[in-house]
Amino acid sequence: MIYFVEDDNSIRELVIYTLNSTGLEAVGFEKPSDFWRAMDNALPSLVLLDIMLPEEDGLEILKKLRSAAATKKLPVMMLTAKGSEYDKVLGLDSGADDYVPKPFGMIELMARIKALLRRTEEVDTPSEHTLGSLYVCPSKHIVRVDGQNVSLTLKEFEMLCLLLDNHDIVLTRDQILNRVWGYSFDGESRTVDVHIRTLRQKLGHAGDYIETVRGIGYKISTTGF
Repeated sequence: MIYFVEDDNSIRELVIYTLNSTGLEAVGFEKPSDFWRAMDNALPSLVLLDIMLPEEDGLEILKKLRSAAATKKLPVMMLTAKGSEYDKVLGLDSGADDYVPKPFGMIELMARIKALLRRTEEVDTPSEHTLGSLYVCPSKHIVRVDGQNVSLTLKEFEMLCLLLDNHDIVLTRDQILNRVWGYSFDGESRTVDVHIRTLRQKLGHAGDYIETVRGIGYKISTTGF
């Protein structure tokens, strides 16, 4: 089940209709209060959130979801008219797993939703990673720097694990998009750059392990560690 919180009736009805037509069960909510009542009854597999809403904005809803143990890892995708880089970084830093600015194409939106659902349904238990002061345990979703826990969004965590799994190999932005987002879309390489930036910030000095290879992409080098 997918929950969509959107006060614009035309957008909400179109997205819900498209989701249901493609075999994905979904319900929409005009107001956050209706959404919270539904959450009390059953948790969804994915939440789509607008930012500008009556009662409380989408970022406040997102923060509440991330602060509760039951919904801390619940996949959340932001669908919003606020499409500046600052707004994207703010949404991602608040815990969103993806950020789609309006207006958006329905084909691309469905591809992103299905990719996010596939990733969260997959069970993958690779080995632990230790690199200098950085420790990552994929199976337990643990990231530590200098022994201190670091909280990452799902996308940030998957990017970090992907880079560690392919250490010393340069991954292009398209490769990262395909492996983490599950699709390749012209002009979306900026999405990778924004996520890399926030990931580095959260990792602190350990963020320096992520190297930018100009004109190509990114890699984590194990040389010297």
